[in-house]
Amino acid sequence: MTAQPEHHDAVPPMRTLAELRAALRVWGFPEDLAHFERELSEADLDDLGKVREITQAYRHRVMLRCDPQAMAALTRSTEDVAFELGQKMAAKEKKAQ
Repeated sequence: MTAQPEHHDAVPPMRTLAELRAALRVWGFPEDLAHFERELSEADLDDLGKVREITQAYRHRVMLRCDPQAMAALTRSTEDVAFELGQKMAAKEKKAQ
């Protein structure tokens, strides 16, 4: 298992495929780089829309890792989220009465 990077306010450069690959090596979730390479190799490179969709998805994953609030949200337990939703629904229901 690789060491996890510390969170920073700055997002690494990802303007090229080489920069995106480098960012995935450091900031990606486990197996992100391998999945990115597989998806890219399976895509028709003449289909620029598909290539763009793949690169944007993996750029977004790196951006999530660089955002402490996003990472905190991703690590919340199901029970915690369900409790919060229950509280919000109860408050909305009470307000509607």
